[in-house]
Amino acid sequence: MDGKEKRESLFIWHLVVIVIHALTALACLALLVMAGVTCLDIFFRLVGWPQKGAYDVVRITGALAIACALPLTTALKGHVAIEYFFHRMNRLWRAAVDAVMRLLMIAGFLTAAFGCYRYGVRLLTSGDVSPTLEIPLFWVPWVIALALSVTALTVLFHLVHPAKELMKQ
Repeated sequence: MDGKEKRESLFIWHLVVIVIHALTALACLALLVMAGVTCLDIFFRLVGWPQKGAYDVVRITGALAIACALPLTTALKGHVAIEYFFHRMNRLWRAAVDAVMRLLMIAGFLTAAFGCYRYGVRLLTSGDVSPTLEIPLFWVPWVIALALSVTALTVLFHLVHPAKELMKQ
């Protein structure tokens, strides 16, 4: 790999890190909105004024918070791993099992992302909206598809560069 290819590769991974940070910010915002709407709904229910659409907002922001936190969790290797069996293998088997598992993870995340994208297209063409506030819903599966795709890219980075970290904690 010459200098130009290496710079382009670093640029691509730098873009992935920027997208991960943007998705993390969206996850944090979604979590804040979800908590705020829930607290307000509880308060207003106590005084006899339940908030219309609280369920819609919490449902949408919950999905966004979970999906958008996934790329950062994967980049920082914050997932739960079965280390007991993994460390009982010799180095060659560990590398082989790790590579196969990462390839399966990439395939799974990309399959799920494609399914979410297609579901978003179906929601767009049908004009489906949330039950109470009538918020269009097509964009939610698209954001989830983006998050799953970035997660697949993160796993690809760990596959191609097994000893390197994509991001610092």
